[in-house]
Amino acid sequence: MDLELTERQRAFRAGARSWLAAHVPAAPLPSLETAGGFTAHRAWERTLAAGRWSAVTWPEEYGGRGASLVEWLLFEEEYYAAGAPGRVSQNGISLLAPTLFAHGTAAQRARILPPMARGEVIWAQAWSEPESGSDLASLRSTARRTAGGWLLSGQKTWSSRAAFADRAFGLFRGHREEGAPPHRGLTYLMFPLRAPGVTVRPIGRLDGKPAFAELFLDEVFVPDEDVIGEPGQGWRVAMSTAGDERGLTLRSPGRFTASARRLVALWRERAGNSGPGGACGAGDRGASAADGLRDRVADAVIGARAYELFAYARASRPEAGSAAGAATGAESSLNKVFWSELDIALHETALDLLGPVGELADDATDAAGGGGWADGYTFALAGPIYAGTNEIQRDLIAERLLGLPRERR
Repeated sequence: MDLELTERQRAFRAGARSWLAAHVPAAPLPSLETAGGFTAHRAWERTLAAGRWSAVTWPEEYGGRGASLVEWLLFEEEYYAAGAPGRVSQNGISLLAPTLFAHGTAAQRARILPPMARGEVIWAQAWSEPESGSDLASLRSTARRTAGGWLLSGQKTWSSRAAFADRAFGLFRGHREEGAPPHRGLTYLMFPLRAPGVTVRPIGRLDGKPAFAELFLDEVFVPDEDVIGEPGQGWRVAMSTAGDERGLTLRSPGRFTASARRLVALWRERAGNSGPGGACGAGDRGASAADGLRDRVADAVIGARAYELFAYARASRPEAGSAAGAATGAESSLNKVFWSELDIALHETALDLLGPVGELADDATDAAGGGGWADGYTFALAGPIYAGTNEIQRDLIAERLLGLPRERR
């Protein structure tokens, strides 16, 4: 791997940094997990699109810049370093769009990608069902053939962004021959969230924010043009999306290197505080506890740096034409386990540095860092669960990368 940037890559980074410096809001936007915050973040997506920074690796005809994967990594580093808002379009841009590039038709890409890039249509992921999470093939929601399309029925749950989003994508069960494996006969469909027959019910969360939702579908009509891939071949398409979700597209290293830099700054800020609850959060536990925290800060920084180097190595592969191509198949499981556990380690260390004040939520006037560390920690806790639990990912790593015997089930 060549660690020296080319002149074009340095110019790309400089352009991104300059644009972000001029456009990132001076004050943080409200949480995108609330109705008001969602609206504010949708407006931010339009600002990004106006500068052609909303989907940098896409071809220009869809609103992108045709950037390489290494340039995407550089943009992401600058984005997080600038403290830019979270991406409310992430489900669409990071998951659905790569799936459309790989399995969609030209007409679907022309119809769906430009409004996605402009933030005009925000997408929710609708995969999990009440009894089908990591065992996705056991899903029971159905797609029944009708004139000109399909009628969708069933229930989806834990659907990210669904409380405020416009459309969703997911798998539905069609005809399945008796005795066939459960992943046969599934169809990958897109559907509107405000159509007749759709009920969206927000799910209460630990942090009180309502953007998660469960969906109830009662014979919702979807035209043939909203099927991705061939009917009955949805599992193959879905595995492509899952690879993107566990790979680099959802969690670029810039997110973690920026958090690591904030963690080091927090350590330096707290290191001289020796009062009760201070001394880097060690209180009266003394120097040994503070030394332990210092080691954890170093470990977190090493982890973020290792992930960054891993990402650039994968991006430098000749076959890595997209973010998905940078970590595919069981390799994406390695990726997912690493970043999800790194995210928790970063935030746990920060909260221990802060001591009791670190637990205050973002609406508390004296919350440390605006409550960002506490908010980030509650989100990080979900990392080992979503995108396929880490237990499932470890099974995949053991069986497909290491060649170990299959687990008894």
